[in-house]
Amino acid sequence: MSEFRIHHDVNELLSLLHVRGGDGAEGYIDLLQKHRTPYVTTTVSAHSAKVKLAEFSKTPEDFLRKYEELKSKNVRNLDPLVYLLSKLCEDKETLQFLQQNAKERSESSANTTSTTTTSYSLPQTSTKISMQELDELRKKLGNVTASSNAPLPAEVTRKMLRDKHNKKNPTQPNPVFPNWVYDRPALLGDFITSPTPAGDPAVAVGTLPLPTQEQALVEDLLFVLIGVDGRDITAQPVLGRQNRSFIVDSTLDMSIKELVNRILPVASYYSTITRFIEEKSSFEYGQVNHALTAAMRTLMKEYLILVTQLEHLQRQGLLSLQKLWFYIQPTMRTMEILASIASSVDKGECMGGSTLSLLHDRTFNYTGDSQAQELCLYLTKAASVPYFEILEKWIYRGIIKDPYSEFMVEEHELQKEKIQEDYNDKYWDQRYTIVQHRIPSFLQKMADKILSTGKYLNVVRECGRDVTCPDAKEVLYTLKERAYVEQIEKAYNYASKVLLDFLMEEKELVSRLRSIKHYFLMDKGDFFVHFMDLTEEELKKPVDDIVPPRLEALLELALRMSTANTDPFKDDLKIDLMPHDVITQLLRVLAIETKQEKAIINADSTDAALSGLEAFSFDYIVKWPLSLIINRKALTRYQMLFRHMFYCKHVERLLCNVWISNKDFKEYALHLAKWFAAAFALRQRMLNFVQNIQYYMMFEVMEPTWHVLENNLKTASNIDDVLCHHTSFLDNCLKDCMLTNPELLRIFSKLMSVCVMFTSCMQRFTQSMRLERLSLEQGGVDGPPAQSEHAEEAEKKRLATKFLAEHADAIQSDAGFEATISKFDSNFSMLLLDLLDKLSIYSTNDCEHSMISIIYRLDFNGFYTERLERMAVERSQKAAA
Repeated sequence: MSEFRIHHDVNELLSLLHVRGGDGAEGYIDLLQKHRTPYVTTTVSAHSAKVKLAEFSKTPEDFLRKYEELKSKNVRNLDPLVYLLSKLCEDKETLQFLQQNAKERSESSANTTSTTTTSYSLPQTSTKISMQELDELRKKLGNVTASSNAPLPAEVTRKMLRDKHNKKNPTQPNPVFPNWVYDRPALLGDFITSPTPAGDPAVAVGTLPLPTQEQALVEDLLFVLIGVDGRDITAQPVLGRQNRSFIVDSTLDMSIKELVNRILPVASYYSTITRFIEEKSSFEYGQVNHALTAAMRTLMKEYLILVTQLEHLQRQGLLSLQKLWFYIQPTMRTMEILASIASSVDKGECMGGSTLSLLHDRTFNYTGDSQAQELCLYLTKAASVPYFEILEKWIYRGIIKDPYSEFMVEEHELQKEKIQEDYNDKYWDQRYTIVQHRIPSFLQKMADKILSTGKYLNVVRECGRDVTCPDAKEVLYTLKERAYVEQIEKAYNYASKVLLDFLMEEKELVSRLRSIKHYFLMDKGDFFVHFMDLTEEELKKPVDDIVPPRLEALLELALRMSTANTDPFKDDLKIDLMPHDVITQLLRVLAIETKQEKAIINADSTDAALSGLEAFSFDYIVKWPLSLIINRKALTRYQMLFRHMFYCKHVERLLCNVWISNKDFKEYALHLAKWFAAAFALRQRMLNFVQNIQYYMMFEVMEPTWHVLENNLKTASNIDDVLCHHTSFLDNCLKDCMLTNPELLRIFSKLMSVCVMFTSCMQRFTQSMRLERLSLEQGGVDGPPAQSEHAEEAEKKRLATKFLAEHADAIQSDAGFEATISKFDSNFSMLLLDLLDKLSIYSTNDCEHSMISIIYRLDFNGFYTERLERMAVERSQKAAA
């Protein structure tokens, strides 16, 4: 889980619990990151957690009853949740806080309820309700009350599932059985319960002799065992998912009644299984349930054959109640297991992977009972066949054919062409996703590999190449999971190699990344010098006045006239003018889900006077499937790095221009040397700072990190590794270039602003000094030129007059030059010391050791050491106080 995700979840939890004050989300996030460890809930730990919670509960029986109910519904995350709750019960501080929080919330809700009372009144009608309307209203209310707690009828459930399927697959509607299949109950094979009794027998069975009673009950039981009411044994109607119960004639002899009651559970099991088979055989319940019911139907044939044989014995007069009990006992266990499975699937509303999970768990739970385990294994194998057919198409060809939404991987409609417009890699993350409750428990460990295998093959198929795994073999369910795990791993290795080779060799991924590095990470020096020379005047304009086609033409010229001309992908480089400067963009990203976000969003916009230099960035055209790796999210990070370094390069050029223009000051009088010396020294310190920062970012951060990326790409075994290494490269570059720390970013932004303001001030002062010198040299330049002067001198004087007239105010602006330089010096020194101090703290406390090299570079001669030590002492004194 990423830091941003943890931050978001903690904020959500605090808002749900109405927790205010304290350290806020940041304090809890630090604790979570230090103490979080993955754990696996085993059966033993879940059982002990259940016992512990039952001891803590005021009503342990209700708790255990609820636990068993959820367990029977195959709730996947039940045991981890119980384990978590048991750990919370051990923490007294957490319990106390939750109790206090619950008390405060109940009090606040009670206050809210008391203040806002709602009155209900019947609408006034001009006419009275008739008795017929009143009866209809009562019937409707009764139906609503009765159905509120009862499960949905089978026809309603089927309709909901059918509508869901038809919505997902409009071109392939679900096949529908004719209505007579459901409307004629005699076809279902279960008991037909008529509203009126068949009538009392002429003679009570209890008055007959014992042998006659036994023969009558044997005949009744043979009918009941195949779903038909007998004369003295009748079935009770069932509601919802209840088990079938029977009414036995009360006049029967006790010994006979006891034997009958022992045999009747088999009839109840038969009724449950029959209802399950008839209901789940519909297409709406999916292929897995259909295969399960087919396997159950096969087993029920053996049961019906047994009952037929018993009927044959009964006709011959060779069947007694004792013999019937003897013959039926071996089948009773089978019927009990089948009925239990049917009830669990029905209660949990299981389909697809959920049904297989339930069957797999039952198979392992019957480890000590070989007969029961063999039965469950047979059912699981039969039910898993359609699921594994979907799995085979996915892992061997990258195709999903899942008409009933049973498979663990779900496909979403996304257009791959729009991946360049999306900020994140939505296509790769959201085109195919895992649905947790559809994962069979025996494939839980392999779920990620199964997802990745199909995704890899699907990407290659999207590029027009048909791929099929050469090691494709039929995948079958066995108790030895290694058999199908090996098949999945072989398919995964093949898919990884196919897609990796396709991107690396055919699509030249590394060459593309190297091309992006040339431009976004500025390792083509001559290209950037040439480009900045060409676009300097254009980029000085406000962003609204810039003509993008002109910039594109200048970019094309710079590419053709530099070493970048040898790059085969240079035509994919484009110009992009951003709506914010890089500092605002970074601060907006870093402020997500924090208290500063609203302040930054609601702040007054400062981008109205954005210049071309501040808005300028490169963009890059990446086509499918390379856009999976070089997605919009990655390109945005490249743009942040580029804009950061491009602005540093711009500031360096401004300072170098000041150095060139200051060469003229050597000709001035000696009394100005003090002013000039201070300005020269400050300019040199600023230039030293900017150049060392650039050197650090390019040669101590990006180049080593790039070499690590290239080595990692050589050893990468799949595209997920490539994505991970590429993301790690960008994250490390952003972090080590101080772009992920808002505090360092703000100080650095202010330092750059001071440098730019200083260069503007120096250019104005240089201009004023030139004007003064020009005015002294020309003397009476305001008069008309004499006729004896040459034409060249006349033209020079005319231009000087015009220049002086346009910049007359600049001559008077150097009065407070010394004070201005002194102020610039103090501001720059203060900000630089603050930056070095913060870097020292982060490099020691947060182990960001790479940043300490900036301190060594800027403080190479110990110029700032004494002041930094003084600041550290003052900080420790404040902490001690």
